[in-house]
Amino acid sequence: MYCLQWLLPVLLIPKPLNPALWFSHSMFMGFYLLSFLLERKPCTICALVFLAALFLICYSCWGNCFLYHCSDSPLPES
Repeated sequence: MYCLQWLLPVLLIPKPLNPALWFSHSMFMGFYLLSFLLERKPCTICALVFLAALFLICYSCWGNCFLYHCSDSPLPES
């Protein structure tokens, strides 16, 4: 699972506090993951573990999902 060490820090990058930057942040993270998966071609187990962790973080609305903003979590103060 050597290739997983390059994917796990992506889950720890916080979302920007400014809501206007959320779209550009999610696009950057999406393109980064897509280019990483196409260039490095990680093993199937690593890719499945990463996608499962990403799904669980986004499904639980724990607050660090870069794909969308959960509706039940409060917006940051401006």
